[in-house]
Amino acid sequence: MTKNREKLSSGIKGFDEILMGGFVPRRSYLLRGLPGTGKTGIGMHFLSEGVKNGEKVLFINMGEPTAQVIENAKGMGFNTEGIEFLDLSPDEDFFANMEAYDIFSPAEVERESTTVEITKKMDEIKPTRVFVDPITQFRYLATDEFQFRKQTLSFLRFLTDKGATVLFTSEFSDQEPDDDLQFMCDGIINLEFFSEGRNIGISKYRGSGFRFGEHSMRITPHGVKIYPRLRPMVGEKEFIHETISSGVPELDQLLHGGIERGTATIISGPSGVGKTTLGIQFMKEAAGRGERSVVYTFEESEESLINRCESINIPVRSMINTGMLAVVQVEPLRYSPEEFAQLVRKEVDDNQSKIVMIDSTSGYKLSLRGEDPVSHLHSLSKYMTRSGVTVILINEVEDVSGSLKITEIGISYLADNIIFLRYFEKEGELRKAIGVLKKRLSDFEKGLREVKITKYGIRVCKPLSNIHGILTGTPQGNDNGED
Repeated sequence: MTKNREKLSSGIKGFDEILMGGFVPRRSYLLRGLPGTGKTGIGMHFLSEGVKNGEKVLFINMGEPTAQVIENAKGMGFNTEGIEFLDLSPDEDFFANMEAYDIFSPAEVERESTTVEITKKMDEIKPTRVFVDPITQFRYLATDEFQFRKQTLSFLRFLTDKGATVLFTSEFSDQEPDDDLQFMCDGIINLEFFSEGRNIGISKYRGSGFRFGEHSMRITPHGVKIYPRLRPMVGEKEFIHETISSGVPELDQLLHGGIERGTATIISGPSGVGKTTLGIQFMKEAAGRGERSVVYTFEESEESLINRCESINIPVRSMINTGMLAVVQVEPLRYSPEEFAQLVRKEVDDNQSKIVMIDSTSGYKLSLRGEDPVSHLHSLSKYMTRSGVTVILINEVEDVSGSLKITEIGISYLADNIIFLRYFEKEGELRKAIGVLKKRLSDFEKGLREVKITKYGIRVCKPLSNIHGILTGTPQGNDNGED
């Protein structure tokens, strides 16, 4: 195992997290993926990290000439100073020299020349990191598949025996698979590119554990960014399980004091019923305690949210200016689930936010690009609640009236608390009712109350004791003392 050997960083923070610290030294790793999946970019990070640490590093480029590799690297923000290059790419004299081969085959002559160059360079600079791109060029220097396997295995052992950690790429297709290379290496890193984004995953990693699954990846002008899939158990912290007030006495009565710190609450209801306003009310009270909150809004602009809250006496702009609130407008199709999770994680870890609201789950579902929303929301919610963060999930149901439905995507099991808002008609007016369906850590009021959004804020009235049938969409009876 790796107890006595410190791992080598890949140069990409998220990738090191997947590799549980980095690469095991003096071993070889295969980077496999179709053209354009980011193999060379990861290799450049690997070498650049070595340069930063004062190591000798070597790039053996067998496909593109050195000048082109450097130009492409600069386009991704890499500084290639300190990286040694061994250019084994075919040059313009290659085809001219083919006519001179008479006794030996071209493959044999080129192989001897290549071996001499590699041996000389390794002895000259003694690199601790080597990147070979692509190693499948050796196929054209071998007379048959058996010779290719034998030569490649010998080459990798030569490099690692010299003290180098090796990262190499393969070019493969259905006609020319790279199954043989997968048996030779100590680790396999798979890269995928599809219409919605890029993924990276590990399928083999000798001598160390690693993070299973597919993780999101993005190629940017500043290099490769990797976003590991969030693990719920990471970052678990001790915190006081106290009840936090909404600041509205009648609402706190309904909830028997409020909602508990480190719990997840679903606020569910149809469009326009006041779900977001109710969530912001808890954040207003948190700001009064000197606690920071953050809202991730997938559907409403920041300015619209500010203006709407200011009109009902919730000073969102002031809360933002004092750093007690952040409103983050999220374009659903911009982020992968892993990228969004890392965005939230950074906010929680760096800014110590105590309440996080996702508005709404339907907008969040769009960012999943067809993936199951339940597993991602589960991981994200559990990570935050175990860190002492209070999570509020705004869930919009499609039906304005009719039988009660809490969510459309089956996430109610995630919630420690479920608060629902409903429309009902009374005396020719469309009104709103609020109730609690679930509360894990305490009892709650079982009745419904009318709720009003006024210019002075949220007003929760007395229980609707003489009206029934609100949850079915057909309320009956009269209530004569609602206030």
